[in-house]
Amino acid sequence: MQMDAEKRKISELRKRHKARQIQKPATPDPVAGRKHMDVQTENFLEEISDRPVEVEVDTQTDAFMDRPPSPLFIPMKTGVDQETQIYEGDLFDFDFEVEPILQVMVGKTLEQSLMEVLEEEELANMRAHQDEFDQIRAAELAEAQRMEEAERRRFEEKERRLAQERERVANERSVARKVAAQGFAHRYVGDVVANVFGSLEQTGFFYDPLVKEIEDVFMPWLLGGVSSNIQAMHDAERTVDASIQAALQAQEDNCRRVEEERLRKIADAKRLKEEAEAAAAAAAAA
Repeated sequence: MQMDAEKRKISELRKRHKARQIQKPATPDPVAGRKHMDVQTENFLEEISDRPVEVEVDTQTDAFMDRPPSPLFIPMKTGVDQETQIYEGDLFDFDFEVEPILQVMVGKTLEQSLMEVLEEEELANMRAHQDEFDQIRAAELAEAQRMEEAERRRFEEKERRLAQERERVANERSVARKVAAQGFAHRYVGDVVANVFGSLEQTGFFYDPLVKEIEDVFMPWLLGGVSSNIQAMHDAERTVDASIQAALQAQEDNCRRVEEERLRKIADAKRLKEEAEAAAAAAAAA
């Protein structure tokens, strides 16, 4: 009987699923990163159990018979109903049963409150002792720092005094060495200084800057200027001599030409005279 009911239920589900597939369009493919899953959408939820044994059964009905309407699906009831009846006072008396629990709760609450108060007082005493200890430690630390600072200042003053004393002793030793060296130098080179300075002065090591400048700068410049002036004067004299010579030569040439012209005229006049005399003699002779 139960298997027949399961078979009918399975066939009804198949028919509904087939009718749903025919009436509704297919579900589109899920988007990227998602997937479809089966969800019950019936009015009555049913417990999902293991898949029962399936048996295929077929039958043939007359072609002219219409399909009867599908009855309303009501899932089969699962589980067993039980009932009981409890009257007043059967289980427990609340006022009687709650009194020890209430006593325990109130006692625990009072004990916890008392413990918290004691802990707060102890913490306050500890804070007071801690503050007093911090003050004492701060005072001791300040005193230790003061003593360390005083000791440091004394040590620095001692080191400074020692450094000054060492410097004074070193300066005295240096001065003593310098005095001794100076005395020895005076005794050793006292007679040599005059000779050395004389020799250096003779060799030209010591010189008068003014004299040196006059000899090395002024005198060459003066001699150069005088030489330039003398050379210019000589050039001017040569130019004047050349001009005079050219003028005299030109005058001499002019005089020569005038003399030659005069002699030529005299010769021409003499020749003409002789020709005239010759002609006159010839005429007289004829």
